[in-house]
Amino acid sequence: MSPDHPPGLDLDRLRVLLDRERPGLVTGPLSGRLIEGGRSNLTYAVSDGAARWVVRRPPLGHVLATAHDMRREHRVISALHPTDVPVPRPVLLCEDEEVLGAPFYVMEFVEGTPFRTAEQLAPLGPERTRAAVLNLVDTLVGLHAVDPAEAGLTDFGRPDGFLDRQLRRWAKQLDASRNRDLAGIDELHATLGRELPRSPAPTVVHGDYRLDNVLIGGEHDEIRAILDWEMSTLGDPLTDLGLLAMYSSPLGMPDSPVSTTAQAPGHPAPAELIERYATRSGRDVSGVAWYTAFAWFKLAVILEGIHYRYTLGQTVGRGFDRIGDLVPVFIEHGLTTLQKG
Repeated sequence: MSPDHPPGLDLDRLRVLLDRERPGLVTGPLSGRLIEGGRSNLTYAVSDGAARWVVRRPPLGHVLATAHDMRREHRVISALHPTDVPVPRPVLLCEDEEVLGAPFYVMEFVEGTPFRTAEQLAPLGPERTRAAVLNLVDTLVGLHAVDPAEAGLTDFGRPDGFLDRQLRRWAKQLDASRNRDLAGIDELHATLGRELPRSPAPTVVHGDYRLDNVLIGGEHDEIRAILDWEMSTLGDPLTDLGLLAMYSSPLGMPDSPVSTTAQAPGHPAPAELIERYATRSGRDVSGVAWYTAFAWFKLAVILEGIHYRYTLGQTVGRGFDRIGDLVPVFIEHGLTTLQKG
């Protein structure tokens, strides 16, 4: 780790806060580094030489409303930690922007690998890759089986009208980042609105569920932690399934700056993942094409927001220069998914 202060992380102020709020937790000078790979919230590994933690904070500069809610993320992992859903142990939430310039939280560091690309999965071999991805589905079923009331999350979202609000929310997010023409995105949004399905019973929804948002490790490649809960809420569980199906579909774009593992040997096809979810959860998934198209739309909006921050010089890390070229690809996939049903 570098002893220098990475952008967005003041280690001196963080140490003062931890010593005050968690006396005895830190036993030596702090060092930290940015964990690259994410395209949204900033994630840092922090150590005192004896123990390690993770700090999560919003991106620098332009931030879309509600898209980087640290309090929400901290609350859901705090609620889920006592359950069977694998999440890191929360340590501290800080909403005082004087410390790091934005709200943030600290959680335990969990050993494991977030597999972001087919190349990273390849050394596992087809059998282990297949098992890991199917385990991803089973873990999602487990998340959706959590009773929100028992977890203290009854007021964590407003399930009534969830899909309609989601569409309006992401249209608003798109408008907040518009600085160029995007052919087809308004057509995609309008078609989704006309074909809005009726949601099943609400569950805790992750909102960005995919292979590189979990840590895999151990002798049996178990899922040790689900990460990146910034878009979690109470709502339609099939939105998580549609997103997982989307991330399991080949993009048809070599060297994509967005992670995809779909072409790794042994990776199950979206249809198999959907069928496994249906069998394990008992839910009707006949309308999953809508949810998958919605996932393409949502990711197009997210990527456009990241591209917008990049044009303003407000991104930290590498790979942002190619994000803008990927947005039209996601739009086209969304339109095609709706057309094919």
